[in-house]
Amino acid sequence: MAACAPPPTVHLPGTENSRLLSLKEKFISKFGSEPLFYARAPGRVNLIGEHIDYCGYAVLPMAIEQDILAAVRPVDSHVLHLSNTNPSYLDFSLDLNDIQINKTKPLWHSYFLCGLKGIQEHFSLDGPKGMNCLVDGTIPPSSGLSSSSALVCCAGLATLKANEKSLSKVELAEICAKCERYIGTEGGGMDQSISFLAEEGTAKLIEFGPLRATDVKLPPGAVFVIANSCVEMNKAATAHFNIRVVECRLATKILAKSKGLDWKNLMKLGHLQSVLGVSLEEMIAVVEEVLHPEPYTREEICETLGISLKDLCATVLSENTQDVSTFRLYQRAKHVYSEAARVLAFKKVCDEAPANAVQLLGDLMNQSHVSCRDMYECSCSELDQLVDICLKSGAIGSRLTGAGWGGCTVSMVPANKLNVFLTQVQDLYYKTDGRRSEMQKQSLFATKPGSGALVIVETI
Repeated sequence: MAACAPPPTVHLPGTENSRLLSLKEKFISKFGSEPLFYARAPGRVNLIGEHIDYCGYAVLPMAIEQDILAAVRPVDSHVLHLSNTNPSYLDFSLDLNDIQINKTKPLWHSYFLCGLKGIQEHFSLDGPKGMNCLVDGTIPPSSGLSSSSALVCCAGLATLKANEKSLSKVELAEICAKCERYIGTEGGGMDQSISFLAEEGTAKLIEFGPLRATDVKLPPGAVFVIANSCVEMNKAATAHFNIRVVECRLATKILAKSKGLDWKNLMKLGHLQSVLGVSLEEMIAVVEEVLHPEPYTREEICETLGISLKDLCATVLSENTQDVSTFRLYQRAKHVYSEAARVLAFKKVCDEAPANAVQLLGDLMNQSHVSCRDMYECSCSELDQLVDICLKSGAIGSRLTGAGWGGCTVSMVPANKLNVFLTQVQDLYYKTDGRRSEMQKQSLFATKPGSGALVIVETI
């Protein structure tokens, strides 16, 4: 099984790759010596399955061409010297025996430190190798295409190689998913998993517990197009993301208690379904029977669960959700169970490839966006406008992708309508706004399933 193998090492003549050559020259200029290797981790686009990985449910992403690429030279000191080709990201140095990660104000280097620390702790490295690193990224930041997680994965891979250790792709994905929590984001592992497990030419159904990936062949005749709303959203810098995680956790506990289960040990909506042994459709019926659509106050939750406010804060709420006063449990749980069903339906259509596959997949994507917008409330006016424009411009399906509250949409467009689609979206969304117009080249592009993380060694 490919997932049990380590990320591949590719030998490339540096002179044949202009980006490698440019990065190498900048590295030499910065550090006075050549890099020994390069670590690459791709971004991803999630086709369907939003905000459900941390609930234990399968998701359906693919890797994209845009990536994080780091030129690396291990050094004998225990010091990390980290630099970025983008001058707006400041240089950073740190003694690797004293890694501190600031949760309150995450900076770009904080994500690199997450990956580095994850590997260091996994192997209990007493004398970790220092590194000179120069990072180059082509994933638009805060766009919902996993730039931060790709940086975590790239750092983990670079640290692994520098310290001459080996792990499988699955092990690396699991470590990088856990260690991103050093920065305070309670994600579910999709981003890191696809970054390591992706293969060119196929999307993947990513399942958890245990982590595994299954190829999903996308229909011919359709192209997936990413469009950036140009609204930036850093999920670690706000509480939006973790509030949703906590709402799903609270819904799990109240639903479990209503069914006489050991609710204190149930944390995920997916695990609750497994314990009850019922279908996703039956879980939606349970949500409608037990939870009310009106927001729950902290006091009502404590009364329902029979716990004190102190217990709620200590055992359920995350660090940055301690002050949240109301929670929308009905809407969040209903989204999760319906979205989990849409992921399975999407894969089934891809596997069976009926004549109307593109239309069926488009319908599922559209339903997903409506649920993200109305039930999970993770969209924003610009994303909704962009989805509407994409559908009017010829997309069969269009939805937000990634955490939301900004970032990108992904649209499925018939291949023979691609050029008309791109022109119309440019005219209706980007050219109507000066800032968007400037960002347009990096904001609207067709994509196809790309390859996963790898190490590049230059050959002479």
